[in-house]
Amino acid sequence: MTQTSNRLFDDLAKLMNDAAGAAQGVKQEFETMARSQGEKILREMDVVQREEFEAVRAMAEKARAENERLEARIAALEAKLGQTS
Repeated sequence: MTQTSNRLFDDLAKLMNDAAGAAQGVKQEFETMARSQGEKILREMDVVQREEFEAVRAMAEKARAENERLEARIAALEAKLGQTS
């Protein structure tokens, strides 16, 4: 009887191990499929890439700083013109 129950437990353990391996394979396949679908949806939505967004953001910050610098220069020139008139 001991040998039979050990064999039963061995077979049960092997079955559980195989099931866990199959579940892991299904999980990986699902993750791959979900990632692929997500990327496809983003491509179809024409979503901007992070790098492109950061580049445009940097250009806008630079333009804003230049605009502020020019505004200050114009104000100084206008003040100077107001003093000489």
